Amino acid sequence: MTQTRLILITALFFTLFSNYSFFSNVVEVYPFEGMNIVYLLSLTLLLFTFMVFLFTLLSSRYTIKPIVILMLIVSSLTSYFMSSYHVVIDSDMIRNTVQTDLSESLDLFDINMVLYLLFLGILPSIFVYRTTLQFGSFKVESFRKIKTLLLSLLIIIIILLSFSKFYTSFFREHKPLRYYTNPTYWIYSIGDYIAKTLNSGEVVLKPIGLDAKITDSNKEPKLVIMVVGEAGRADHFSLNGYSRETNPLLKKENIINLPYVNSCGTSTAHSVPCMFSVFDRDDYSYKKGISTENVLDVLHHTNQIEILWRDNNSDSKGVALRVPFENYKTAKNNTICDEECRDEGMLVGLDNYINKRKGKDILIILHQMGNHGPAYNRRYTKEFRKFTPVCQTNQLEECSQESINNAYDNALLYTDYFLSKVIHLLKKYTPTHKTTMLYMSDHGESLGEHGIYLHGLPYFMAPEAQTHVGAMVWFGENNKKSIDPSKKYSQDNLFHTLLGLFDVQTTVYKKEMDMFR
Repeated sequence: MTQTRLILITALFFTLFSNYSFFSNVVEVYPFEGMNIVYLLSLTLLLFTFMVFLFTLLSSRYTIKPIVILMLIVSSLTSYFMSSYHVVIDSDMIRNTVQTDLSESLDLFDINMVLYLLFLGILPSIFVYRTTLQFGSFKVESFRKIKTLLLSLLIIIIILLSFSKFYTSFFREHKPLRYYTNPTYWIYSIGDYIAKTLNSGEVVLKPIGLDAKITDSNKEPKLVIMVVGEAGRADHFSLNGYSRETNPLLKKENIINLPYVNSCGTSTAHSVPCMFSVFDRDDYSYKKGISTENVLDVLHHTNQIEILWRDNNSDSKGVALRVPFENYKTAKNNTICDEECRDEGMLVGLDNYINKRKGKDILIILHQMGNHGPAYNRRYTKEFRKFTPVCQTNQLEECSQESINNAYDNALLYTDYFLSKVIHLLKKYTPTHKTTMLYMSDHGESLGEHGIYLHGLPYFMAPEAQTHVGAMVWFGENNKKSIDPSKKYSQDNLFHTLLGLFDVQTTVYKKEMDMFR
């Protein structure tokens, strides 16, 4: 067949078989009735024609097959994730994918993914690979390409003008719907990711807080353990009024719960570097994050604070590049590992670390595995299997809402246990240090509400479950701080709060942003 015919068949295949998420979301907004039927048919034709235009623009005698096969393989996987978890493949999701390690990727692997890959990716790719394409002369092929591009463009213009009122509403009022188009949106997202990630030259790190110094004249050293949680949504903490007891140990401690804290993003790759940066959520970007020092650097500039980052998640997302970092997702460092390494293992050896630094201010950051989904049932040991039955598969759409909640809440019980152990460790040093435990989750988690799972939706369309995070603080007896727990905070406050905890004076510190001032 000709190259043009292959493009037409491919575009039709994508339209009919790879865009279930797109059309299912569109039908929710425009039910298949009355004049909407005409609009939906025009939208189908528009999507098909746009893909013909795009594929024709990208194709040539030597690139057509590799491009189509690559799109088929990738689109089969994006179709699976969008259909199963109701996520969208934007630039932040691309970044999350790039930064996800193998063990986290295996959590997402299941038979349904294989079936999507087989029937929407591999088998169509074999058909494309085995198809013999007939090419004319350069002049003939150029004429065909121009004719196809012009005809496609004409059809697109006619459709948009014929139903201008509908498309004006569609593009302005229902912008998120286009995020589900496959493969057009993930192609755009890759381009957006590259544009945000790549720089014209070497990244030059901008120093901040070089004037940082500690103003507290009290000689009693400070010991702060900051726990960065994973996927801890606020409304499943019993400290926040959740009907189930998910914080039985923490409620026995003198916890100051912070019920109104919002995240900077909806994914670890975005939230973690953002929460430690000097920029607030509206000003933060990936490029600003990698080219500007963060609060750990400012604390380090004092030359009086020992800093350690221990990680049982994927990594620090660039936050701990210039401070001591230890990977606790491996049995080489973590002595408490079974089917996976446990957060509790990050506490082993801290006594030795602290005792070697007598008289010094110390900040220890512990980055949890926490409630990382979708395999919530693997995030805790059997002693914490309190709520049953539990979803024991990563195919969350096949589990009942109750079993998903049970597995997630059991994982929160383990976090409750882990945080209580952090507090017990700090209590030993209360006679000699001003001790503080600060917990803040990186983002929340959707558990199937409205058919949405996991996290990572664009912030403006993400449900509160993904942006309202668990947070709390514990102070030792000799380290009382004032805070209004009824006030609304966000991860924007963390930069200035950490500086305040160590009484650091610097021009980048904003007292009004310090939660404890």
